[in-house]
Amino acid sequence: MTVRKLQQKRGWAWNIAVPLLKPLLLGVASRTWIDGEKLPATGGCIVVFNHLSHVDPLLSAHFVYDHGRLPRYLAKSGLFKNKALGGFLSAAGQIPVERLTRSAVGAYDAAVAAVNAGECVVVYPEGTLTRDPHLWPMTGKSGAARIALATGCPVIPVGQWGPQDLLPPYGRPDFLPRKHVTMKAGDPVDLSDLLALEHTHAVVQQATDRIMAALTGLVEEIRGEQAPAERFDARAAGVSLIGNPNKKPKKERP
Repeated sequence: MTVRKLQQKRGWAWNIAVPLLKPLLLGVASRTWIDGEKLPATGGCIVVFNHLSHVDPLLSAHFVYDHGRLPRYLAKSGLFKNKALGGFLSAAGQIPVERLTRSAVGAYDAAVAAVNAGECVVVYPEGTLTRDPHLWPMTGKSGAARIALATGCPVIPVGQWGPQDLLPPYGRPDFLPRKHVTMKAGDPVDLSDLLALEHTHAVVQQATDRIMAALTGLVEEIRGEQAPAERFDARAAGVSLIGNPNKKPKKERP
């Protein structure tokens, strides 16, 4: 496992978070980091992960940080409503996203600006925890592809497996026995032939499909299994895109 030293200044939020969270993460989960040196040491880039658990942002931040970069996340806007937490996240460079609304375009602009400024932006292209019954990557949303096509930056896929054992989707934490998390970075997704084209819906979809295919391939390697031939489509399956899809709606009072 190659660990790369951080070269940029952390800032006060990271100076607080790293000494607090890193020992905690090491205490609850062992880890295998594979090919993390494929993350660019400098310069704007997008790192995409498959999404298994609500603990993913902490574990993926650990992976990115261990390879010399400070991650900037597209995080759901609800996390910023608490003044203290919102101030902390903003100081750490995180970007609020109002999912499934037109306001999400502001997050896109902020992400493009961050990449152009040389930052490392982390995106979960599925947009939420996977709804696939067996936790394979499902169909992706266009955000990562659109940012990549707008900036020409490298897109580094990272497949992961194990966070769901530590904190199951919409379940309770399970810290004992200590869990194991594996993350494997892949080569940059080749979008070079799409950059000069008009960024139509079809072109963006093609870029999105390539990103999800790269992620799925990495997860297959880690799991030692083959993913379904077709990725799970939550919309087609009539599954809620946000919130707990297993939670029954409350009955209205008469």
